[in-house]
Amino acid sequence: MSYPEQAPARRPAVVLLAVAVLAVLALGAFGYAVAGLSAVGGTVARFRAAAATSSSAADVDAVVALLRASVVLSAVLSVLAGLLLAGLALGLAARRPAARVATWVVAGLGMCCGCGGIAALVVQRATPLDLGDDRATAELLALVPDAYPSWWIPLSATLSVGQVLGYLVVAVLLAMPGANAWFRRRPASPPYQPPAPPAGYPPSAPPYQPYPPPGAPTSPPHPPR
Repeated sequence: MSYPEQAPARRPAVVLLAVAVLAVLALGAFGYAVAGLSAVGGTVARFRAAAATSSSAADVDAVVALLRASVVLSAVLSVLAGLLLAGLALGLAARRPAARVATWVVAGLGMCCGCGGIAALVVQRATPLDLGDDRATAELLALVPDAYPSWWIPLSATLSVGQVLGYLVVAVLLAMPGANAWFRRRPASPPYQPPAPPAGYPPSAPPYQPYPPPGAPTSPPHPPR
C-alpha cells in the first residue's frame, strides 16, 4: 500500500528566506517607531521657531498637539505591526498553515499601505495644503514638513518602498513548491495489523489454560466405602 508523500523534515530555503524577510520588516517597523519618537522633539522646536512670528500662540500649540499625537499614533501602529510580523515569522518557522494564510493577508494589506504611504509623500511634497478660509492653519501646517529632519522624508520613502517589495517577496516565496511541501500536513499513520498467515499454515495453538480449570474441585474425590 502506498501513502501520500510526507512533508520534508527540514525547513526549505524558501521558508527560511520568508522568515528572514519578515524579521527584517519587523525590525524596520520598530526602528521607524523609535526614529519618529526621537525626532519629534527637534521637529516641534523647529516648527515653533518658524511659526513664532507669523501666528498666534494658541494656533501654534494646536498644531504642535496634532503633530505630537500623529507621531505617537504612528509609533504605536508601527510597534503593533512589528509584533504581528514577528509572530507570523515564528508561526511560519513552526510550520503552521494558518500562519501562512495570515501572512498572505498581511502581505496584501501591507503592500496597499506601502503604496498609500508613497502616494501620500508625493502628494504632500507636490501639492500645497488647502483648508479653504482657514488660511492661518494652512500656513502653519505647511511649515510642518520643513520642520522634520532632513533625513526623515528619505527614510519614510525608503521604508515604504522596502515594505512593498518585502511583502511581495514573502508572498511569492510562500507560494513556491518547496513551501507547499513544507506546509502540507503529514498523513495519519494507518493502524498496525499483523500479517495474515500464508495459506496452508496450521492454526496457532489454543491459548494456555490453567490447571485445574476454574470451578473444578481442588482435591481428588474420596473412594466409595
